[in-house]
Amino acid sequence: MLLLVGSLLLSACRKEPEGVTVRFWAMGREAEVVTGLIREFEAENPGIHVDVQNIPWTAAHEKLLTAFAADGLPDVCQLGNTWIPEFAELNTLTPLQPYVAQSKVVDPADYFQGIWDTNVIHDELVGVPWYVDTRLLYYRKDMLAKAGYDHPPRTWDEWNAMMAAIKKMQGANRYAVLMPINEFEQQLSFALQQPDPLLRDEDTRGNFSSPGFRRTLGFYENMFAQGWAPRMSETQISNVWDEFFRGFNVFYVSGPWNIREFKKLQPKALEGQWGTAALPGPDGPGAGIAGGTSLVIFRSSQQKEASWKLIEFLSRPAIQERFHSIIGDLPPRRSTWDYPSLANDPLAQPFRDQLERVKPTPKVLEWERIVQEMRIITEQVVRGGMDQDVAVKELDKRVDKVLAKRRWMHEQHRQDASGVSDKQHSSAVATEAAP
Repeated sequence: MLLLVGSLLLSACRKEPEGVTVRFWAMGREAEVVTGLIREFEAENPGIHVDVQNIPWTAAHEKLLTAFAADGLPDVCQLGNTWIPEFAELNTLTPLQPYVAQSKVVDPADYFQGIWDTNVIHDELVGVPWYVDTRLLYYRKDMLAKAGYDHPPRTWDEWNAMMAAIKKMQGANRYAVLMPINEFEQQLSFALQQPDPLLRDEDTRGNFSSPGFRRTLGFYENMFAQGWAPRMSETQISNVWDEFFRGFNVFYVSGPWNIREFKKLQPKALEGQWGTAALPGPDGPGAGIAGGTSLVIFRSSQQKEASWKLIEFLSRPAIQERFHSIIGDLPPRRSTWDYPSLANDPLAQPFRDQLERVKPTPKVLEWERIVQEMRIITEQVVRGGMDQDVAVKELDKRVDKVLAKRRWMHEQHRQDASGVSDKQHSSAVATEAAP
């Protein structure tokens, strides 16, 4: 009997593990949709269970920082591309290049370069793009034709000429373009089309007094000064889709999610009478924002191999195509765009064209504060009549203040690298700060 009991206990000890659980935080609608795909992943990988937690976008950033402080981050997470530099600087993100080097699924050459680059921080890959977002033109083909044009604008000059002609045709209470002044994406897109970077001195100071941003601000403000765009925020517009089809505006700069919204709300008589086009640039179709989200593995994860399998699964072109067909998010891989659902969609194809020219924003954790300062100042120019020269200097001043800590840390690292002692450096900083 004792031998039998001992044998049973030994068998219990040798029992195979039941598997691992990967904690995956995703946001909003994406979290709802991905749950269905996860079931397929679990069927392929019976030893892995994925626990998906749906985090509201409005609470996501604070929840992530709270989890970081409490050592409670998940294994895999959907991160907005502008958040990646912040969490990289907190040293929370697992370097992924070793995984990519061994992968038969994730091929860097298949990704749009500007989107892939958003995940490279200090020459280290820390995320894999999941879906992409950029801005381009929605326009009314019928009204553009009525103004004498058979194609959308390709350059700033051509766009200006079209807006002038449309406004003349529209009259007093209708406009050529809608540019809600509570948004920053339009100004940022135009600024990324310039050769001058938005930050200087190794991203420690604002560069908004540069010739490039001055051109951007001049181009943007002129739309309002000429009466081509209304001085309105989105909250002052009852419904941007209804207004577009009502003819309140001919052009509208927006993202890929609106393809579905416009299709859903278009009047029967206007089917085929509107389209999308690449964002005009100074000398031809220009750059745009490299938005969207990426998938990361936190360093604290104890399930990195299983987490990487999940990222590989969600990165398959076939899975990305299904994800797009359900939710409308744009895939970051060129090969996915060869599927008929995307290749044969004339409204989606201009986005593919735009994605070849997207650029990442400066990779600093302070970026979201900086871009809000840009929005505030440009609104003061448009709505309050602030002089453009005063505006760019004020914006640089505000951004320099936001970046003060980064500048101090950069100087400290420089001093340490040159062999200056901490005591000497502290003395130098104190002397510089003295009146």
